Amino acid sequence: MSDTVYLNGSFLPLEQATVPVLDRGFIFGDGVYEVIPVYSGHPFRLDEHLDRLTNSLDEIRIRQPLDRAAWRHVARELISANHHLQDQSLYIQVTRGVAPRDQAFPPATVTPTVLVMSMPLVTPPVELVESGVSAITALDIRWQRCNIKAVSLLANVLLRQEAADHDVAETLMLRDGYLTEGSSSNVFIVKQGKLLAPPKNQYMLPGITYDVILELAERHGIPHAVEMISEERLRSADEIWLTSSTKEVLAVVSLDGKIIGTGEPGPVFSRMYALYQEFKQHIMRTGG
Repeated sequence: MSDTVYLNGSFLPLEQATVPVLDRGFIFGDGVYEVIPVYSGHPFRLDEHLDRLTNSLDEIRIRQPLDRAAWRHVARELISANHHLQDQSLYIQVTRGVAPRDQAFPPATVTPTVLVMSMPLVTPPVELVESGVSAITALDIRWQRCNIKAVSLLANVLLRQEAADHDVAETLMLRDGYLTEGSSSNVFIVKQGKLLAPPKNQYMLPGITYDVILELAERHGIPHAVEMISEERLRSADEIWLTSSTKEVLAVVSLDGKIIGTGEPGPVFSRMYALYQEFKQHIMRTGG
């Protein structure tokens, strides 16, 4: 079965979707993207994801190619066309469009390139959740506008590959002695029963799952705070979590070869994981 994608106003099979070599996304990485999880046919927090997409477009001065109703229509059509996937991940990419190679913006008449495609949403197996994963740390070598969900992800690719080279799940990034995030995830720590999250700023992508975790903590009385997390606090944490739409909530039990806590997913993680799965079952899968 061929997956259907949306490209510049048309729905077509994935293998037929092509863009010109002079597209600025290909030449310069001049574009932004968004990823929207879909559970049982329901896109999760579609408006919040589209708000984040709009913010990214505004930040790099690409005009909005579709209005909100059109984005919703494209999402519905793709979810329906790829209904063989119970859980999907809608990937949106918007570039500045096709123009002669020149770093300066092309004329405003150039039409942005819009691609939307659906991929399987694969979450960690129960065995991995129960055992936890290992991670390493590295200097945050990315640019200073990490809150923009830009397609130019070379630094993230290199950091993620560093994790792969060490046969671990993730690279946690440090900038000026403080935790920012993972190469493809947000990061939380637990210290003495209190959940701590780095603040949203220009060095961190504002994750939708990050928001969900803090909402669940507030709703269920889990002590929590949003504050800068030093490298020392990270390394002495009782628990470390990775969060994203694909990782959901995943415990880190070893960092740079040293055991975190007891070397097993901790009690606060276990509670949050159960709360997240309940939230997914009763809210995400019902479109609530």
